[in-house]
Amino acid sequence: AQQVIDNAKALAAALQEKGLTIVSGGTDTHVMLVDVRNTGLTGKEAEHLLDEVGITCNKNTIPNDPKSPFVTSGIRLGTASVTSRGMKTEDMDDIAEAIALMIKNGEDSAEEVKAIVKKLTDKYPLK
Repeated sequence: AQQVIDNAKALAAALQEKGLTIVSGGTDTHVMLVDVRNTGLTGKEAEHLLDEVGITCNKNTIPNDPKSPFVTSGIRLGTASVTSRGMKTEDMDDIAEAIALMIKNGEDSAEEVKAIVKKLTDKYPLK
């Protein structure tokens, strides 16, 4: 359980370093809420982009969200599944890189992001 939280803190910090906005400035739990308004995407669009490259997240409303709950201005990310595969805090930089590239560049980064995802899933296969 502690590794899940450590990974979440590392992922939130790495996403912030890459210019993404974490609601509340970080996390003390296993999940974080990313406000994607500064990327020009909706939460729904970001969810679909990330899903296309094998990164699972959920669209999520943010506090005082100007978008409808069916569209949203945010995405919710968690670290339980990657931690259960064996990933550690040092791997969160790669995950943050993949998320940031896809959210900021969309389809133009898909192949690069798929390579990052493949590297991580090859290193930590499902058992």
